[in-house]
Amino acid sequence: MKIVVIFDQGLSGLGGKSNLDLPLTIQKGSVGTGLILSQHLNKVNAEIIATLSCGVNTFNNDKENTVLKLCAMVKKINPDFVLVGPCFDFKDYALMSAMTCKLLKEKSIAKAVSMMSIENKAVIDEYAKEIDIIKMPKKGGTGLNDSLADLCEYIETLNNQDKLDELKKRICY
Repeated sequence: MKIVVIFDQGLSGLGGKSNLDLPLTIQKGSVGTGLILSQHLNKVNAEIIATLSCGVNTFNNDKENTVLKLCAMVKKINPDFVLVGPCFDFKDYALMSAMTCKLLKEKSIAKAVSMMSIENKAVIDEYAKEIDIIKMPKKGGTGLNDSLADLCEYIETLNNQDKLDELKKRICY
């Protein structure tokens, strides 16, 4: 399965708080946090083929256009699946994730999921009925490996709607 991940500047390894204005960027394959994700995704024959990223200031300065551009980039790459996360407890990134997943779903561009911690309650409350958001710990919290295992199970179950509906009751908000 070909996967595209969408990260903020920190998770992509392109600067953390020192590069909040990172423009939309595409990198081939897995970078930054994607290197950790790849270890889990390999278990379900999934490969990160591209990493899209932007700074949270870039997103905050023009939310709608940023999300539109991210979705256009995904459409051009044409992956089997999109992961926008893990967002941990990063508020701005969680909103970017939810908005992007929602538009990908509405435009039928790609199957997508977000991952975020309960600390993003406002985003979860607004978007969880429209998109799938896998539960995960905040940064530094315990249970990340369990959440990544849940992500892999989600990916394996994508084509079996009955099983997916049952799984979502357990792993999603």
